[in-house]
Amino acid sequence: MEVVEPGSDLREVYPRIFVGGQSACRAGSIGHAVVHACKSPCHQSALGYRGSLPVDDPHYLALARDHDLWLNLIDPPVPLFQMESFTRFLAFAAQRLDGGATVTIHCNQGESRSASLALLLLARHVGVLAQESFAAARAEYLRLDPRYRPGAGIARFLEEHWAALGCVCPRCGS
Repeated sequence: MEVVEPGSDLREVYPRIFVGGQSACRAGSIGHAVVHACKSPCHQSALGYRGSLPVDDPHYLALARDHDLWLNLIDPPVPLFQMESFTRFLAFAAQRLDGGATVTIHCNQGESRSASLALLLLARHVGVLAQESFAAARAEYLRLDPRYRPGAGIARFLEEHWAALGCVCPRCGS
């Protein structure tokens, strides 16, 4: 794990995959995609709302624009996540990585949501982490990112939905 910017929590957990907290928030650009994995302030700012967005809004879960993906994610102690948030993340990040871009994933603290998404990307698309279970992938990811501290809700969601998230890595070709 390499810390990229002194005084920042941005770190490279795998070549071209970076994880960080709010200090890693920046606009995406050609060659550098950014996943903003936090409702506040990023998703709210991108869509121009305060409080909560109506659930019937087409961008309630996610908004992808050019080189940025804003996810409406909070870090609750219970799994309130929706599968679509994770599948949209995987599709966005995989497309950017396959196109040669660097991908930065950030949340507020850089330890739970962003790192969990990096773990998912490394397991389910890059194919360098265990496939059989979240627990096995988590153990391997911790060697890449010792700062990983998933919240109870996201850990439980990934445990319960690991098989449904399916492998899209080049190694198994599915």
